[in-house]
Amino acid sequence: MNEDGTGLLTIGELARLTGVPVKTIRSWSDQDLLPPAARTPAGYRLYGPDAPARLEIVRSLRELGVGLTAIRSVLHRELTVAGTAAQWADALDAQIRALRLQSAVLRSVAARGSAAEELPYMTELARLSARERRRIITDFVEDALDGVDAPAYRSGLLAATPDLPDDPTPEQIGAWIELAALVREPELRAALRRLAEYSARTAPPAGEPDAKSEPYAPEERRAPEERRAPGASHTTTEPRTAAAPDPAMQEQAAQEQAAQGQAAARVAELMRVRGEAAVAAGIAPDSPAAEPVIAELVAAWLPTQTGTADPPTEDNPAARARLLEQLETAAEPVVERYWQLLCTVTGRPAPPRWDTAGAWTTAALRAHPRPYGLDRSAFDGTDPDRVLRAYEQVTRDVAVLVAAVRPEDLALPTPCAGWSVRQLLDHMVWENLMATSIAEDAPRDDHTADHLGDDHRAAFDDSVRAALAAFTGSGMLRRTYGPYEAPGAMIVQQVVVELLAHGWDLARATGAPTGLAPEAAEETLAAARRIYGAAPRTEGSSFAPERPAPPGASATDRLAAFLGRDPA
Repeated sequence: MNEDGTGLLTIGELARLTGVPVKTIRSWSDQDLLPPAARTPAGYRLYGPDAPARLEIVRSLRELGVGLTAIRSVLHRELTVAGTAAQWADALDAQIRALRLQSAVLRSVAARGSAAEELPYMTELARLSARERRRIITDFVEDALDGVDAPAYRSGLLAATPDLPDDPTPEQIGAWIELAALVREPELRAALRRLAEYSARTAPPAGEPDAKSEPYAPEERRAPEERRAPGASHTTTEPRTAAAPDPAMQEQAAQEQAAQGQAAARVAELMRVRGEAAVAAGIAPDSPAAEPVIAELVAAWLPTQTGTADPPTEDNPAARARLLEQLETAAEPVVERYWQLLCTVTGRPAPPRWDTAGAWTTAALRAHPRPYGLDRSAFDGTDPDRVLRAYEQVTRDVAVLVAAVRPEDLALPTPCAGWSVRQLLDHMVWENLMATSIAEDAPRDDHTADHLGDDHRAAFDDSVRAALAAFTGSGMLRRTYGPYEAPGAMIVQQVVVELLAHGWDLARATGAPTGLAPEAAEETLAAARRIYGAAPRTEGSSFAPERPAPPGASATDRLAAFLGRDPA
């Protein structure tokens, strides 16, 4: 404060008192935020006793991001502090959203390894409004389904919109960018069109009850997390008359449709649970143990078809063929990816994955095209000790073949399903690893991974050692698995059949003798006949129709012939 007793402060004294730089005070004064109370004879500014408090108000508002014009209005009482705070809070929220969006785009670019040329396009996509995003999806759906008479299917697709939240995560931005790219792919358009054409083709004729058979509708009209597995339900109801509906009838129809949807959801969950349980229990789709699973699923599915064209009423070849067709029609990986991305964009939980259960169920339906009674004698006669000895004998001889495979042999063809030697070895290692994981109650699901690595000999030997340790240490050979209590010993016996048959394939591919494990081959052939004898040899089976074996053929050669190989 000046020593002249006036109570006025020089700009330097005000700066020392408040900690605000002289340059800043001078700038704010020039902008009428802190007008001087007087000037010295030399023209220097002097500030009154209220200047420190006023300066604190200006500094606080500036630190909160409020603009100088708004601060001036507050100080001149043209605006209230509360009103200004609310206005600037909104502005800051908008800035924060923009910054988060920029951060999400940059993190998505980093995660995707995008090229510099992609950055402008990705930024533009991220900045689109909700209306513009919906327009992209709408145009895509209308173009893909142009000319197809499937209104319920179309409306279901259009109802699912990619609504990004105000502060999307990098994952949501990345999903939206991938989705925007996916809808430009001809593969997705063709897949959706196939589903729509199936919907139109299987709808009941005009004049019949108002229902449509559709692979995904009405799933698209449900929240993604509630969407059912493919084939679980293909019934939806739509009014077809222009007359004003009776409210009571409308309510009844809505209740019936809701009940159908709930029933279909239960069937879908049953299909998923049973399919995954069968895989976890090591039940081969074409084994006798798969038939009761399929019979249960078909029985649960039949009531969901009451509103479709020519609905099946009992478990027979026609019903199984229809369910298989529905599953195969809906099994479009690119469409599944479309829905997964939509769920990620909108922040909804993704529906349970269907691939494991779906692959098993479709394979089992192909292998069991007609119902037949399960002969539980297939589960009998599996002495755990003999099964273990057979496994040891077969893996001993097969390991010798594996050890003899040279790097240049890995590309050789084999008699098995067009597989190369490397693919065959990888499958044998997988069989051991899968059986081990079942024994340890932690079934694997990485069937398509590379299990061989750079050392096929070590991979096979390690998988055998792990399997033997699991079989003997877990009690697997004396336990049961799955809803139909398949004996663990039978699961191991299936592995023995697989390894001996594929060992024969490897021997034929490399020119080695095929008379493997003579001590175990005869009983392994008998086990194969017991386990697989009743299973139809269809397109979906693991084995082709039985071939004749030449006179004097070894038990391993006869096993190969029984499983569809040509031992001649």
